[in-house]
Amino acid sequence: MLSKDDFKPITLGDKPVFDKFYKKYPPVHSDYVFTTLISWMDYADYNFTVYKENLIIYSDIGGQVRFRPPIGEYKKEVFDEVLKLAIKENSDFPFGMIDEKTKDWMSEVYPSFKFVEHKNYFDYVYLSEDLAELSGSDYSKIRNRLNKFNRRYKHRVEEIDENNISDIKKFLKRWCLWKDCGSDPLLDNERKAILFSMNNFFELDLSGIVIEIGDKVEAVSVFEQMNKDTAVIHYEKASPDYFGIYKAINKEAANILQKKVRFINRESDMGIPGLRRAKKSYRPDHMIKVYHLDKESIDF
Repeated sequence: MLSKDDFKPITLGDKPVFDKFYKKYPPVHSDYVFTTLISWMDYADYNFTVYKENLIIYSDIGGQVRFRPPIGEYKKEVFDEVLKLAIKENSDFPFGMIDEKTKDWMSEVYPSFKFVEHKNYFDYVYLSEDLAELSGSDYSKIRNRLNKFNRRYKHRVEEIDENNISDIKKFLKRWCLWKDCGSDPLLDNERKAILFSMNNFFELDLSGIVIEIGDKVEAVSVFEQMNKDTAVIHYEKASPDYFGIYKAINKEAANILQKKVRFINRESDMGIPGLRRAKKSYRPDHMIKVYHLDKESIDF
C-alpha cells in the first residue's frame, strides 16, 4: 500500500530518474519539466516516488498537499492508491495538474469524477516560426517596438556559457532590485528559482542567450527542449531601461528555437493580469489545459 513515507524530496541527483521516465512519457505541460520542479523546491517542496513502474509527484505549498497523476502506463490500481492517499491530506484540491489526455482517461474509468479547469496554469504555446518571423498585422505593434530597440541601442546577442554566467547573476541581482523582489513572495521565490537554475545551468542541460549593451548583460532567456516538438522558455528577464528589449530577447530566442522545434511553450500566466495580456499579445497557437479534481466528487 502506497504511503507518504514512500516519498522523498526531489534533488538534483534525481534527474536521471526523471529523464528515464520522460524519455518514454515526455511532459506536455511545463510544470512537469524537471528544471521547473527542482528550481521551485523552496516554494513547492516537491516529493516523488517510483511505484509500480509509475513516477508519482506531490507538492506541499503552505501545508496544502497536492498530488499529481501517476506518470507511466495508465493503471487504475495505481491511480486508486494515489487518490486514496490524496484524500487523506484534506487539501483544497488534493489531485491536480491533470492534462487533457489523462482527464479523458480518468473520465472513463471514474465516471462520477468532476474536473475543474485550472486556468491560471494553462500553458501558452506558440508556433516557433510565428515568434521568430513576427509576420502579419497581428504583430505590427511588436515589430514597431522591436525596430525602435534596434535603432536606439547597439547590442550583442551571446549564448550562455561559462564565460558569462557570473555576469548573468549580477544582472539578475539588478533585476531583483528593480522589481523589489523582497516585497513580493512570488517574485522572491522566482528569484530563488532563477538563481538555482543558473547555479546548476549545465547540470540541468539548459540553453539560453543574453543581450549585452555596452559591457553589461541587460536581458537573458533560458530554455530547454521538453518534448520532441516543443521547447519551453523557463525565464525571460530584461532591464527596464531599454524600450523594446523584451521584444528583442523574445525574438532572438525564437530565432534559435525555430531551427529545432515547431512549438515554443512560454508557460502560464499564473493569473497575473499584465502577464496574461503580454502572453496573449503574441497570439498563442494553442493552450495546454490542466485541471484539478473536485474532491467532493471523489467517491472513495
